[in-house]
Amino acid sequence: MSPLRGIALKLIAVFLFSIMAVLIKAGSAFVPAGEAVFFRSFFAMPIILIWLFLRGDLRTGLKAQNLAGHAWRGFIGGTAMGFGFAALALLPLPEVTALGYAAPLLTVVFASVLLGERLRAFRITTVLIGLVGVVVILWPRLTLDDLSDAALWGVGLILASAVFRALAQIQIRRLVATEETSAIVFYFSLTATLFSLLSLPFGWVMPPFHAFVMLASAGLVGGLAQIFLTSSYKFAEASVVAPFDYASILFAILFGVVFFDEWPTLPIILGSLIVMSAGVMIVWRERQLGLKRGKARPGMTPQG
Repeated sequence: MSPLRGIALKLIAVFLFSIMAVLIKAGSAFVPAGEAVFFRSFFAMPIILIWLFLRGDLRTGLKAQNLAGHAWRGFIGGTAMGFGFAALALLPLPEVTALGYAAPLLTVVFASVLLGERLRAFRITTVLIGLVGVVVILWPRLTLDDLSDAALWGVGLILASAVFRALAQIQIRRLVATEETSAIVFYFSLTATLFSLLSLPFGWVMPPFHAFVMLASAGLVGGLAQIFLTSSYKFAEASVVAPFDYASILFAILFGVVFFDEWPTLPIILGSLIVMSAGVMIVWRERQLGLKRGKARPGMTPQG
């Protein structure tokens, strides 16, 4: 184990996922969300296949014992991506990133309901603290100080994305009982690509060349980010690298300002700090309890 190397790989992954979000946000002006999911998933597959080949895991990555489980994971994960990508077109990048932190909190709740995990007082408290942070982020919207039809839709879409991302993590926990991580990574991209085609009747367009390049690049960068994310868990325990997911808010603020002239508001900053604190507390507590979920984490992405 090499914790510093694992942390470095995780930070690179988070940085690349943030770049992917920038490319998707820029490309969303030209294509609907379902089409963006297709680009993100389809163009990630060559990168993942090359990675599996170089690792000698190509056969393992293509072998699935639970195809129905992979299909369900692809559907709910692809839906999460679609909602998230649609929200990127309507809300500032830092706000979308911050509200997306609700997903790990919801995962704790869903794990109790769907997997029968015991929801102790500590977990309940941390979830409630995290939800307070979400309310702080949303406060300008809730008080009608900064409300529009687009903003209202955007908030609803990113919260729906968080729900589906949490459900996707529950499905990953089920899949790791029979499936290898490499198979979970590959079949997610494959099934999400196929399910994204169901949105074809809802307004797909031929994007201009520069938008095509941005969207295809988003898929390539997303696939590369997935590799760095998965690799990070080879060198450090999940509980060590998991808190570095929250570095994404720093990148989101930086990229939001540089590329979209989107400055973070005080509620976004304060709410993010509260949600991040709750998330780190959950990670610390799970390590204390000795929960063995290291195999599930590499299959996770901030996009479902």
